[in-house]
Amino acid sequence: MDLRIAGGAVLVGGELLDATLHVAAGDGLIAEIGSDRRAKDTLSAEKLVVLPGIVDIHGDAFERQVMPRPGVNFSPDLALIDTDRQVIANGITTVFHSVTHSWEPGLRSADNARSMLAAIEALRFQLAADTRCQLRYEIFNLAAEPEVCDWLDRRRIHALAFNDHLPPADKLPANFSQMLERSSLGRDDFLMLATRLRCRSDEVPGSVARLAERANASDVPLVSHDDASPAGRRRFRSLGSRVSEFPMNIETVQEAALAGDQIVLGAPNVVRGRSHLGWIDATEMVSRGLCSILASDYYYPAPLAAAFRLYQGGQAPLAKARALVCEAPARAMKLYDRGRIEPGLRADLILVDAAVPSRPRVVAVLVAGKIVYLTEPDRISH
Repeated sequence: MDLRIAGGAVLVGGELLDATLHVAAGDGLIAEIGSDRRAKDTLSAEKLVVLPGIVDIHGDAFERQVMPRPGVNFSPDLALIDTDRQVIANGITTVFHSVTHSWEPGLRSADNARSMLAAIEALRFQLAADTRCQLRYEIFNLAAEPEVCDWLDRRRIHALAFNDHLPPADKLPANFSQMLERSSLGRDDFLMLATRLRCRSDEVPGSVARLAERANASDVPLVSHDDASPAGRRRFRSLGSRVSEFPMNIETVQEAALAGDQIVLGAPNVVRGRSHLGWIDATEMVSRGLCSILASDYYYPAPLAAAFRLYQGGQAPLAKARALVCEAPARAMKLYDRGRIEPGLRADLILVDAAVPSRPRVVAVLVAGKIVYLTEPDRISH
């Protein structure tokens, strides 16, 4: 599509500029900034802000489309198609669905992970957003190691996250009832399963190390999830993981920051003003320079809203706030062709009505130069 985007304030580098963008036909790249040359079509961005598309590296809200109520399941393809509409409408142009491969039966089972991965691969080129898989591998799911190694070798997954949600022997987690609901197991059966797995604890470090080696060999980004201690972060870093996802306490955050690791926190934490689990305050961490990436986590509208909330509240200039949801996550996932507005990069762009910063509204979305979402069709002229 030969397209000119004119009349808006465009975020270029760290500044909002009154500039015109030109998207070249055929390659889906940003051709020029500031050129007034004619194009086949013009998209008016008058009174709008033109920003890079959001790169969301961790989101599991799609699970609500798979299982909207406990024990009520729908096919992964329907879930992905509906989720695609949600992410695009919220300005997310690259999405990593966090698909759990767990020892649990039910929603996060191995069978469900296989089905979701197959659906992503089958539908990927039909979906509007660039849709990818972040595999959340439960480290006690030891039987799955060969399968996950095969997926890594064949680059079927785009990021590997190490998770440990096995309940401790002496204390049930706060979300235990939720775990029971999604597994469809009774309390006693669930605890018996957890006990059997815990007996194999000595096998886990070797399995994690082997998987990390395979991921590194295939250049698949490694993520550690819910880091609980500085020692744990150091261990995952030694295996090649430079992304700490939702560290649980300030000591672990500081350890990650001192080493130059990417620190991922939840955008919903910023929007709500607190963590839903009672962990660290993401807004405070951004203000202190201890957060480099914000992810949707469980709520797709959150990244866009969080960026404007931080800007409006004075915790970050707009360029820094946008980098948290665009440039930094793209870099962490080794996607160097997006996340910024520059000639030669992908034309993944969102046009936003920010008249009310507390509730920014996406008016148009381009993915690889193609308009995939437009709420005001009269903005297009030929």
